[in-house]
Amino acid sequence: MEIFETFDKRFSSYIHFNAGLERIAEGCRWTEGPVWFGDAGCLLFSDIPNNRILRWIEGQGVSVYRQPSQFANGGTRDLQGRLISCLHGARSVVRTEHDGRITTLVDRYDGRRLNSPNDVVVKSDGSIWFTDPHYGIAMDYEGERAVEEVPCQIYRLDAGGRLDVVSDAFACPNGLCFSPDEKQLYVSDTGRMNDKSVERQISVFDVLDAGTGRVGEKRPFYAPSVGASDGFRCDEDGNIWTSAGDGVHCVSPQGELLGKIRLANPVSNVVFGGRHRSRLFICASSEVYALYLNRRGSSLPNTDGLG
Repeated sequence: MEIFETFDKRFSSYIHFNAGLERIAEGCRWTEGPVWFGDAGCLLFSDIPNNRILRWIEGQGVSVYRQPSQFANGGTRDLQGRLISCLHGARSVVRTEHDGRITTLVDRYDGRRLNSPNDVVVKSDGSIWFTDPHYGIAMDYEGERAVEEVPCQIYRLDAGGRLDVVSDAFACPNGLCFSPDEKQLYVSDTGRMNDKSVERQISVFDVLDAGTGRVGEKRPFYAPSVGASDGFRCDEDGNIWTSAGDGVHCVSPQGELLGKIRLANPVSNVVFGGRHRSRLFICASSEVYALYLNRRGSSLPNTDGLG
């Protein structure tokens, strides 16, 4: 199978045709939440059903970073380089301190428990934005079944601990990221479990007030023809590299499909890393892959550009 499929000539300048797709991890159940630690030279990623976070180091392979992980899903780094994680099991967003202690940042909204925080980004002002669909409490495979106490929403947690709803206009919000200038927020909707009526797509908001998290009206941005957009990241030019059912899709800031990285298994999430943030790490079902690109990820902390 050809790795690359080009739909727009711009995509040809983003890829190295002599760069092979490298499988760096296998034997998992469902990989997610990749986070690049450039200062430590490692990739962390979640294996949600196996209740663990794994660590990959070039030349050393994969080892266990944390188990049990409270069914950790998405992750990122804050402005101080600390790991921020979404936990299905604890229904919370937590921070791993530099000494290894785990601090719960938020687990309730308006006195009621969150559902199962899924994916998270950190803005340049230090605020933490995350999605809270129901997947971790809708089944026992990636968490534990429980009653929903709040709607499936997008939240913003400010530096003072105030939690606000950014948007409730989704069936089940999932992946999210900012544009390089942080003027747009992209969020995917993967729909409620066993409900095929929702159009699974990425939407975009204009960020109207960075200090409060107020955003404009939701606008459709991109829907893959195969599968759904789960997690995604933005490159230095504002292109979105999104997961899909047939691999990774590269989408322009105008929502045009530029090209695909073809994989045999559905992709859940990606992150830019490596020496120049030009290596794309791809979580694909039970495996993780790496591919060098001629494109760098955004240097904002929400794309794990630290280090």
